Amino acid sequence: MNNGENNLRNLCMPAFLAGLLSLGACASITNDANVPVALSFSTGESGSCKLSNKRQAQVTEIPAVVSVRRSDDALRYDCETRRGREAVGAIPSTMGGKIVASAVFLDFGIVDSITDKHREYPASYVIPVER
Repeated sequence: MNNGENNLRNLCMPAFLAGLLSLGACASITNDANVPVALSFSTGESGSCKLSNKRQAQVTEIPAVVSVRRSDDALRYDCETRRGREAVGAIPSTMGGKIVASAVFLDFGIVDSITDKHREYPASYVIPVER
C-alpha cells in the first residue's frame, strides 16, 4: 500500500465507525414507548377489560384499539362482555427485530432493554370468550 491509501483509510475508518454507531443509537429513539393493539372478543360482543403489565394498568371498552405500554411481561386481561361472560388471560410480548439490528450496530440495545422499547405486542388480538 502506498501512503495515499493509508491516509485515506485513516480518514475513512473513524467516519465509518461513527456512522455505524449513530445508526445503532437511532433504534432507541424510533421506538415509541407505547404500541397500538386492536382488541375484540371472539363472540363479537362488546364489553370492558382491565389490562395490566408491570408498566401500566388501564380499563378500556372492547372492541377498541388500545395504546399499551411496551413491557417484557405479558399483557394480562380480565374482561366481561355486556352479556356477563368473563374472559381472563394474557397476551405475550415478544422481542422486536430492532434489538437484533441494534446489536449489529454496536449499541447492543442497552437503552431499549432498559426501557423495554424492544418489546412488542401483537397488532391485533381476539380475546377468547366461551359461548
